[in-house]
Amino acid sequence: MPKKILPRIASVSVGENPFTLRIAWAQGGWDVVDISYQINVFRLYEPLRHQPELFQSVRVGDQGTDIVWTDDIDMAADTLWRLAREQSGFTMTAEAFRQWRKQQSYTLDDAAAALGISRRMIAYYDHGDRPIPRVVALATQALAPHTSPS
Repeated sequence: MPKKILPRIASVSVGENPFTLRIAWAQGGWDVVDISYQINVFRLYEPLRHQPELFQSVRVGDQGTDIVWTDDIDMAADTLWRLAREQSGFTMTAEAFRQWRKQQSYTLDDAAAALGISRRMIAYYDHGDRPIPRVVALATQALAPHTSPS
């Protein structure tokens, strides 16, 4: 099994919309992440709701493993990474895609025909070179055999 690389944050700044952050990842690339749900629901983040200047003070924590506002208010890099993937439409891992393809006994060509996309895109998804769009993830669920209850 390949070693999981934990996301690290290179830099963070406040986004244009309320309770959004622009995050540059140490692995490369960047995302705008909306954390309004977390701020509005979890008591830990209540001070950020009422103090805009506190939200503006966000910075990268030690080792890039989190972002921090105060000693008591932080958010983990892997949480932000997951939110970024969800908000960008990423809903399926390459491993889950390969597993679906193998369960269906699909070659790359078979999967391309079943999903109505190019073989090249199937190879990208299969190897993890491109994020799998939500529509493709949903199509794999629709094409998976369903078991009926006994």
